[in-house]
Order: sequence, then structure tokens, then C-alpha cells
Amino acid sequence: MHEPLIELSHVSFTYPGSDQPVLSDVSLTLHRGDFTAIIGSNGSGKSTLCKLFNGLIPHYYTGDYFGESVICGQSSETSSVAELSRKVGYVYQDFENQLVRPTVLDDVVFTPLNYGYADYQARGQKALMMMGLSNVKDEFIWSLSGGQKHLLALAGALAMDPDILVIDEPISQLDPQHARHIYDILKRLNEDYGKTIVVIEHHAEFIADYCKEVVLMDQGKVAWKRPTREALSSVETLLGLGIYPPQVTQAAWLDLKNRESLPQGGTLLPVHITEGEKWFQSRQVTLTHGNIEKPPVVTEPSIQKKVVVAEDVRLSYRTIHKKMHPVLDGVNVTLHSGEAVAIIGNNGAGKSSLLKLIAGIVKPTGGYLNVNGFSLKGMSPERMAGHVSYVYQNPEEMFIEDSVEKEVGYYVHAHRLPDAEERIQSVLESFRLTGLKDRDARLLSGGQQRRVALAIGAAIQPSIMLLDEPTANLDIATKQEMLSVLSTLKSHVETVAIATHDMQLVAEWASRIIVMHQGVVIADGRKEQIFEDERLLERAGLLPTQLMELSRCLGLPKICYSLDEFISFYTPRELSQPEGEGTAWKSSKRHLTASL
Repeated sequence: MHEPLIELSHVSFTYPGSDQPVLSDVSLTLHRGDFTAIIGSNGSGKSTLCKLFNGLIPHYYTGDYFGESVICGQSSETSSVAELSRKVGYVYQDFENQLVRPTVLDDVVFTPLNYGYADYQARGQKALMMMGLSNVKDEFIWSLSGGQKHLLALAGALAMDPDILVIDEPISQLDPQHARHIYDILKRLNEDYGKTIVVIEHHAEFIADYCKEVVLMDQGKVAWKRPTREALSSVETLLGLGIYPPQVTQAAWLDLKNRESLPQGGTLLPVHITEGEKWFQSRQVTLTHGNIEKPPVVTEPSIQKKVVVAEDVRLSYRTIHKKMHPVLDGVNVTLHSGEAVAIIGNNGAGKSSLLKLIAGIVKPTGGYLNVNGFSLKGMSPERMAGHVSYVYQNPEEMFIEDSVEKEVGYYVHAHRLPDAEERIQSVLESFRLTGLKDRDARLLSGGQQRRVALAIGAAIQPSIMLLDEPTANLDIATKQEMLSVLSTLKSHVETVAIATHDMQLVAEWASRIIVMHQGVVIADGRKEQIFEDERLLERAGLLPTQLMELSRCLGLPKICYSLDEFISFYTPRELSQPEGEGTAWKSSKRHLTASL
């Protein structure tokens, strides 16, 4: 057993102004060389727990603190944040607040320079190289995409060469390929350099592939700490808390449940694709080909109302060196009423910029853009707000009041909408914010802030709703709830478009997918067309979901996008209905899917 680096003993903490402790009698020990994932639903205390590791609690957040925290042999109460930060690198959920210098290289060397390290330049250059940011080292931070800024924040933490690296949602705004790259870096730091890695993570597939152990937080307490496979096999416990294991694990669990042979304590389920492939290949089942559905018939765009028309749209901005930097380079796209549009692509592809153009927040430098029948020329953002609602990638950018209820109410009253109070209360209830309505949105967890931002946009009920990374920082249960919310929006909004890296959300929700790369649209079609083109996904920096990949590995007659689809193929012989669904199979399927 390696030496303990983090030792928490009976720690409790309550934020100022709150009656309920966010941490309650927490005891936890992490050792040198651990790679630990901290999981839990939004508001369970994950981020607050990690703020103990570098002394932010009790030094910066001065609430009611009890217990003892020892970090790398030093008591956090008697050691300053500055002292502990030499040992603990931290990348926060609101990582942009860590970026304090104008250019990329200036920012990454800022901390080692201020600590007086003679090799501060070499440290910064090495960290940028590891993050793949060397080619933008002289760029201004404001010109980077959200994902690039996240990489820069991680590079800044790495430049100090800490013993412990804590990352709150390390891949929340990264495309799947960059996300995999980040975890490969963390794995190398852990295995080759002995770094202790702690991640707060909602993506169970990455936990399965990279983490050694899992800590479950529930209502401010540490429920347990277990090896990764044992933790992720605790399906019923996790689902009961709104936490979703990897799709392959859920599929195996449902397979067992379908056979009325749920795993007893200690039974381990597959957590990787290769394990899942062996699991289902070994099952004595009959594939139910009769459940294959034809792709839905898509209404011809010509008979639908055009709500957005973009023709050869270009967007560039002038750099500090007075050179024009292109962001969008000749985008041609038309959006119609009734569509659920997902705009996908790698970091820096231009997704957010296109949404901001449609919302009127920025103006095109070339081409023609018409939104809801109005040309953007001469239209102010204030006038466009009556037609288009844009929900920012960083939700705190939308907060101006001191309570959640006032945040939602501000925009409703500003637009002089009818039945204002009834509308506000309805939205608060729909987004599970009633219990938080008197809290300052800035003090909520990242996932809770996201829900507030979405509630603000939904309350206005515009013609067009634009969501930039709507599921970033959300636990998987809240992401599933988002599917319901997005479906509800269809009755109030003509068109919904989202920019996202969440391929599961895209697969289950979108009726149309637009793929962007380097400022242009490289594909536009239904999910069956997009996700079956592996070369296209690779070019756009995207990866299929675990379930899609498992469908291919098993040679299923079609790619499955949901567990419901997948389980309909892998059924026991006695439930199989090759010629169509019988009563027994329908009853069983309802029983299975109700669990999720």
C-alpha cells in the first residue's frame, strides 16, 4: 500500500446562509498513485469535497467547518492555499476563472513564474505540448474555443508538476477524441510519473476505461469507495441515485433481469466493449429480426417553413496583429420548423459561432443570413431576442440577480410576457428548481447552474431555441431529464438547435444532424446516415456511443441507439418473437425499460 496523500477524518461543512451541511461526517483516504473517480448526482457534494484537497475549504470558503483534513502530510487548517497548491493542481468546473493572462503562453507560465521557478518557460512549453496547444501558444485566450480553454486550464495545473491532480469534469466541453486524449494524458501521468489523479466524472465509460477506484457521494456523505468494476456493477444502487453505469453494463444487467436472474452481491458485470461482446456472444438467444424498423419518413423541407436560411455565411475577427482570423468559411444551411437539429463537430469547428450568428449576438462578415423572416442586417440583439433564445455554454454568463426565481423572472418580465408569475413557477417546477428558487445561482453546483440557464431560456418560449452544450456538467440522470425537456419544448418552440459533443443525446433526440469541421458544414442528414459513416466521424473528431459500437461488434442487423432497441434484439428464446412483438415480449420490455 502506498503512502496516504489525502486523509479526511469526520469532516463536515456548511456554506454560509444554508442550514443543511453540504458535507456530513466525511472520512476518506486516497493514496499515492491512485486514479480515483468521484461520482454522485448533482448537489451531492462532489465539488465541495474536492475543495478540501487544496485548502479552499476552510480558508477561502469560510462556512461552518468541522473535522480534520491532512494533505500530503500537512494539515489544511495550518497550511495556506498557496502552500498546498504546490502539491495539488486543481482544474475547476468553472475553469475559465483560472485563465488570468492575455495570451496562452503567458497564462500557462504564470503560476511557476510567480513561485520563482527558474525553468518556468520550459514547464509551460512542456504542458502546452502535452495538451496539443503548442500551435496556439501566441494566441489571445479570448480567441480560443471553450474546449481549448479547458485544455489550457489543465496545462496550467500541469506546469507546477503537482503530486495530486484534481479535475472537476475534465471532459465536459471536449469533443470525444479530445476527451480520450485528455484521459490518455492523465493515465500516463498516473502510471509513468506516479501522480495521484482525482476526477469528478459523470461519463461512466471513461471511468471504466481509466480509473482504478470509485468514490460514491450521496447527500454529502461518502457512501462507499470500491474498485471500479465492482462499483460500476452496482447497477441498482447507482440507478437509484440517478447515476448511470456504462451502456454495456446496463445492457448486461437488463439481460439478466430479463431472465429473472438479477446478479447477487459480488457479481461483476462487463464494463468495456470487449467484455460486453463476449457476454452477449455467450448468451443462448435468438436475434429478433422482426423488430427492425425502417428509418422514419422525413418530410420534404420545401413544404416546411424556413426559420433559418444561411447562404455562404462567413465570420472572421481581427486579431491584435490586425490579421483576419476566419471562424466560419462559407456556411450554407437551412433550418425548418419542427426540426430537432444537433450541430456536432470537434472543438473549434465553429458550432458555437454559428449559433451566436443565428441569435444575432455577432454579425456575419459575409454572406446572407435570414432568421424567422428577418435579415440580420440592421437587427439588434434585443429585437432578435423576441424570436431567438440563446442559452450560453457557460451558464453563469446569464446570471444577473441574487436568486434563481429572480433570474427566471427577470427575462420573463423584461419581455412583458403574459401570466408571468404562473409561467415562472411552472418553469421552476419543470426544471426541479423550486427547492432552489431562493438560492443565488452563482453558488449552485455546475449541473444546477445549467438547469437554471435552461429554465431562463425556456421561460421566454421563443420561436427558435438555441442551446450551446446543454448537457455539459450534468449528471446522466439530469441528461435523461433533458431529453424530456427538449421534447416538451417542441410544443412551445418552432425549432430547437443544439451544439453538443454528447453523442448519446444526439442519437436519442435529434431528427437531423449537421456536422461541422474547420468552419464549414461537411455533412447534413439523419442519424442513420451520420453515425454509420466511420470516416466522417473520425474526421470530425467524434466517436460512436458504446451501444453503437457494441451493435457493430455483435453484427446486429442495425445500429442501436438506445438500450430499448438493443434489448429488443437480445432476448431469451422463449420471449423472442421474430415475426412481430407478442404480448409476452411487450410486457417484458415494459418491465425492463421502466427500470431506467
